[in-house]
Amino acid sequence: MVPAIETIIDDFAFLDDWEDKYRYVIELGRSLSDLPEAEKTAANKVHGCVSQVWLVTEVEDGADPVVTFRGDSDAHIVRGLVAIMISAMSGRKASEIQALDAAALMKSLGLEDNLTPQRSNGLRAMVARMKDDARAAAEAA
Repeated sequence: MVPAIETIIDDFAFLDDWEDKYRYVIELGRSLSDLPEAEKTAANKVHGCVSQVWLVTEVEDGADPVVTFRGDSDAHIVRGLVAIMISAMSGRKASEIQALDAAALMKSLGLEDNLTPQRSNGLRAMVARMKDDARAAAEAA
């Protein structure tokens, strides 16, 4: 089970070295439940990621619906980034997801300066997909 985003932020605050942060990101990825192969479809694939990333979105009824995400990746570090974004966005109201400043979150964790451009682009694509799904859920409500 992925820790709460507040716990992740606190844990990152104790890590001074990028190598330690890198290992922690990989550990977070291991905390994700595997997606069943049946959910690793083209419809669930996040486009714009060099690694394969799948994202499943579930929406509860309501005027400002709660949106839950499940995800997976075939790359260890990317799977950890998926875990961080799920921790930050999943189980929240659509309006909260749309308002989240993911770039500021990544900067506060010290990840912004240490990810390759390809991983940064993939992370932005994943965040955009999550926000798009939240917006669509709000519009459908």
